[in-house]
Amino acid sequence: MSSGNAPGPGARIKARGASDPYLPAGTVLGRADLGVLVADRRGRLKYLNEYAGRLFRIAGDVSRLAGSPVLSIGLFADDDRRKMDDLAAQVLRGRSWEGTFESARGDGSRTLMRALAVPLRRRGGDIDGMVILARQASKRDGRLHQDRIALLERVGERLAGSLEIDTTLKHVAEMLVPQFADHCFIDLYQGDQLIRRVQRHASDWVPPPGTWARTGEQIRYPEGHWCQQAMARLDTIVVTELDIEHYPAPRPESLVAAREAGLTSVVAAPLYARGELLGVMSLALSRLTDRDDRNYDPRDRDLIGAIASRVAVAIDNAMLFETERQTALAFQKSLLPQAMPDLDGLEVACRYVPAKPLETQGQGIQTQVGGDWYDIIPLAAGRVGIVIGDVEGRGARAAAIMGQLRAALRAFAQDEKSPADIMRKLDDWCRSLAPADEAGVPLAGDPPTASCIYMIYDAWSRELTFANAGHDAPLMINGGNVAQLEFLYKGVLLGVRGKGIRGLPTYKEQTIAVPAGAILVFYTDGLTDRRTRADGAGHYSEAEAVEMLRHAVRAAAASGDADAVATAAEFAVPGDIDDDMAILVVKSSASELASIERSFPAQPIMVSEARRLAAQTFRSWGMDAEQTELACLLVSEVVTNAVLHASVTPSPGHDLDFDPDPLLRPAPASPAPAMAAIVPAQGGAPPVRGGWDSPRPQAGPVQASTPAREFALRLRRGANVVWVEVFDPDLRLPRIRTAGETDEGGRGLYLVDQLATRWGSRPTPEGKAVWFEVPRTGARS
Repeated sequence: MSSGNAPGPGARIKARGASDPYLPAGTVLGRADLGVLVADRRGRLKYLNEYAGRLFRIAGDVSRLAGSPVLSIGLFADDDRRKMDDLAAQVLRGRSWEGTFESARGDGSRTLMRALAVPLRRRGGDIDGMVILARQASKRDGRLHQDRIALLERVGERLAGSLEIDTTLKHVAEMLVPQFADHCFIDLYQGDQLIRRVQRHASDWVPPPGTWARTGEQIRYPEGHWCQQAMARLDTIVVTELDIEHYPAPRPESLVAAREAGLTSVVAAPLYARGELLGVMSLALSRLTDRDDRNYDPRDRDLIGAIASRVAVAIDNAMLFETERQTALAFQKSLLPQAMPDLDGLEVACRYVPAKPLETQGQGIQTQVGGDWYDIIPLAAGRVGIVIGDVEGRGARAAAIMGQLRAALRAFAQDEKSPADIMRKLDDWCRSLAPADEAGVPLAGDPPTASCIYMIYDAWSRELTFANAGHDAPLMINGGNVAQLEFLYKGVLLGVRGKGIRGLPTYKEQTIAVPAGAILVFYTDGLTDRRTRADGAGHYSEAEAVEMLRHAVRAAAASGDADAVATAAEFAVPGDIDDDMAILVVKSSASELASIERSFPAQPIMVSEARRLAAQTFRSWGMDAEQTELACLLVSEVVTNAVLHASVTPSPGHDLDFDPDPLLRPAPASPAPAMAAIVPAQGGAPPVRGGWDSPRPQAGPVQASTPAREFALRLRRGANVVWVEVFDPDLRLPRIRTAGETDEGGRGLYLVDQLATRWGSRPTPEGKAVWFEVPRTGARS
């Protein structure tokens, strides 16, 4: 046969029965131990081979992922997605990309990947997409200088992702298992004890109980153990063949777990940073995984040692931050109420949640604490002051300013002034906190600003009087309906007028009636502002967050429990908060509280009538006979002085509110017995009682035609106490004074101070009210 009919080389090979070297592309891609991904220009998968499915732990048929985004398979972890943008931008410009990154696989594990990405071109040369070749980085990759540097850089980036000690340790374990080891142990010193802080095992393996030390337990390594040697030498110890080398075990039971896991090789590295030994990190290979190489060798020493040094610095930073964080949180919480008082007619629940630290900007300590606060202040005769506020800014300074404002507000509240008056005082206080030098000379800079609501609630009348300084209105839940409380006057932030805005209106107050069983939900803007969406795409708008809050508290309010509502509000909006938040929930009583009030002419004979009414009322409320007698004694004293001052004092204008300077008071008249009846002096006013340190009525006779004025007696019953209030038209507030040895008066108010649990006085629109509190049963505690 002629040579022209001879078969070609390929035909000759095929005829001999040998394998065809020209395999179809699908066969090559299906058999190669390399993850191959093909994506279009928009990052949607067009092809994924079977090895890539195993590499990224994708369950089921990988062909179903065609058309899905590349990121959906976990090629890049959430905190590494920016690298996908860099990869796409570079490849679609016609360049190749190569790098190391972290992947979040389908089973929840994380691993380091090495990848090469190249452009995918059409026949005409246009770039149609990209091809990504990926493989898992192994410890052997560290022998190559370039790969080793890339791995260490990635380790550093991963460890720098958090300043919280628990999160840092978790990141370390996730990074090393199963990347570099089948087992990872980190033991840190707490004082002079070595405590196991974290351990992680490949394939979700769990050591048998009672073998290896559990997380949180103390561990003692015997002399000669590789961990003990690593800490003693401050050097990395590599045990290449664990089967042929003998090392003592921490305890005999430890060998059981070692044999079950099939340990083959270990490496231990000291955690040493800033001149201090923090602990030890140990890694081990075993038969739990199908590895090509189950042994470390001396060439792994440098790589593992370099990783351990970065781990040590990260742990040291986290421990320092944890100390500062705990100090800052303790400082913040010490400025908030440590316990809510027992209140009649009001159920209270509260929450304070510090913000999650910023993980990438190194400002975690500043975002943990802030200026949010709340307070409940018991006032006169069972009334309650309700406060919530937010100092603008973050960090220890905001918390310190918050503490000063809270203390100032509590002090102002004891004066029993109106909410609007207290807001004006608090605004002045804020402006006084402007920066100044040691000599008190103002420096450049604005005073702190804060939003605040101050409310006074009377559980017996159900009246809520409040003034607002730029704070968001609370939600009111009543009969299944949830709506924001309508503010007629929102007011401006405290301290704003210190910035030169002098023409702003003063704070005004508003009074509403709170329905029985209604719930008020107060919150700061950390609850609704800049909350990250569940899908990670931006933030919820404030309107969306408020709507979620309404839905959550409406459902929780069905239980009628204020604490359940507070919990629902805390978790109403998903996502981490980047500002601290405070929540205060108050619920009004569904039942009416016992109270009686009666007005009397300001005549001496009415003292006995008022006492008789008090005695009858106290007995009907089940008070002890001894307590009834004590309370009636104090009623007589307070009413006697009210009769005196109401009968001779001109009715003040409603716009007056002052306490005359005691230095300008006239000399007192002749004293009278503390509990004696008051008899008008001939041709003049009744003698001034010495029981109150009040200004004497103006000299001069009282005309017979002057109509008799009135005083009012109000009695209120609480769960454990009763309150007595006496109202008269005199503006002058009583004060305790020290009576001389020969004085027959000056001891009335002293009796009230000694025998009542609490007492006080407050101005009213018509004059003043003097009140006291006594227990319903038993002796005063």
